Amino acid sequence: MAGLTATKPALAYGLSPLAAITGPVDDSERDLAVRGRVRRVRRRAPIPPAEPWHSARPGVERAYRVDPSGTAGPTKGQTDGRYWRTVAPGWFRPVEPPTSVEQRIVEASYRMPAFGGVTGWAALRWLGGRWFEGIGPDGSLLDVPVCNPQSNRNHWPGVHLTKERLRPDELSTHEGLRITSATRSVLFEMRHAASTRAAVRALDMACFNDLVSLEEVRLLVEGSAAWEGIQQARDALGLGDENAWSPAEVDLRLTWTVAAGLGPVRCNAPIFDLQGRHLVTPDLVDPVHGVVGEYQGGHHFERSQRRRDVQRETLLRDHGLEYVECFAGEHTDRLVARLRSAYARAARLPESQRRWTLTPPRDWISTVTVAQRRGLGPRERTQLLAHRTLRPVA
Repeated sequence: MAGLTATKPALAYGLSPLAAITGPVDDSERDLAVRGRVRRVRRRAPIPPAEPWHSARPGVERAYRVDPSGTAGPTKGQTDGRYWRTVAPGWFRPVEPPTSVEQRIVEASYRMPAFGGVTGWAALRWLGGRWFEGIGPDGSLLDVPVCNPQSNRNHWPGVHLTKERLRPDELSTHEGLRITSATRSVLFEMRHAASTRAAVRALDMACFNDLVSLEEVRLLVEGSAAWEGIQQARDALGLGDENAWSPAEVDLRLTWTVAAGLGPVRCNAPIFDLQGRHLVTPDLVDPVHGVVGEYQGGHHFERSQRRRDVQRETLLRDHGLEYVECFAGEHTDRLVARLRSAYARAARLPESQRRWTLTPPRDWISTVTVAQRRGLGPRERTQLLAHRTLRPVA
């Protein structure tokens, strides 16, 4: 049994513990203990070569059709066995669960009819949305939403089928996958989000990768008055920002402005000294009262990072800014109390000690709006927007 484990993702896909076993498979028969009994496991037939989904998607593979010869796909008998699973009628994949969110999305797309498309978070991820990872707040895998107006079902394991109406101009094919437009996809997420706060997260993170702008979403909201959940989308649109850098920053901003009733605040606005030198770009800053707030994730407690954070705080205070840190899992009431204390301290600070400004020097390239970022050339995008790619952010 060494090296054989039943993984949680595999079990989440409805596989039996035996089918969920992963690890090296010998070419000879072997015994495997199952529920206290010894069971004979037959040799696994070689898996046919996989066909890549698209040249721009390395590691993402197509599903197989049945091949009586077993050369280009599994045989009918093999698909009835434990080593293959069905992704859609007539389409099969090896029993191991998908190893990437993109593979999950592709497999769900096999449930689409001739007129339909992947939508919601999955379409935004396929378009390059950094933060749309298909994982719920509890760590579970989210179903892949597929717009299927002709479907008689609304759910399949791992797939959420929606029968909402769809216009031809809302569909496009991107890197081999038929998806709904970015604005339609983010509006789907906003309307069906568990809360207004979750809807704001979806909107802001779509803006983070310049997939949509607030104006583009506003125009679609105005033309979708009768849709389910549209009021929540309207509410979220009024709270959106085009320059939030993470979902945690969104939560901090909403606690600051909605729960505490303070502000206004600006997201990731660069701060300069009075000579035009760039000091820092904090998560949030109130330009009127001079209060800075930052979210500190787990890596901020590492010694080297903590040292840099302390130096950063000192730099801000030396230039006349009050500083507030927000930590993961912190209770809202405690954060609100510390914010109010920071505002009280800022109010006592003499105007002569405020040696900072948000006015950039003339040669500064601003990237705080979607329009500004879309207007950058390829070289400038590489230099200034590298943190917005799908690669993990340090």
